[in-house]
Amino acid sequence: MARKLGRPTKERMHILRNQVSELLWYGQIETTVDRAKEVRRLADKMITLAVRTYDDTIKTTKEKVNLKGEKVAVEYTNDGVRKLAARRKMMSVLRDLQEPKKEKESKSAYNDRTRDVKHPLVEKVFNVYGPKYAKRAEELGQGGGYTRVIKMTERRGDNAERAIVQLV
Repeated sequence: MARKLGRPTKERMHILRNQVSELLWYGQIETTVDRAKEVRRLADKMITLAVRTYDDTIKTTKEKVNLKGEKVAVEYTNDGVRKLAARRKMMSVLRDLQEPKKEKESKSAYNDRTRDVKHPLVEKVFNVYGPKYAKRAEELGQGGGYTRVIKMTERRGDNAERAIVQLV
């Protein structure tokens, strides 16, 4: 049964979406124990989607006319049906975080680096976590268990139980 976390559904889902997005972006977050357990549930589902579909791609070739008027074959790599559905599901659940600008990076260099990436968090989940955890599942012979919850001391002020959620 899902925890209500003392919030209306809309607020609760916003909090969980934000925390799952932050967890997948940074690798760990600190929150209360009940929220951590709910975040773990959602994060494991998103990573499982990526593990099952990260390699579902289709290569297509199209002919284009270049500046000299010659026909040139250009190869494109598109998402397959399963990966496209998984990508849309992730985009409905995760918040769209943007790639941060590096220290002492010019605006033009930042624009060149991030030009082709429309949804950096979703790309990170497919390109980094999908292959990583698929390999792990192959070696261990099991799926799931992508996150861990480590309990900490109580928070000062309201004495709420704190926890760290980490990607394994």
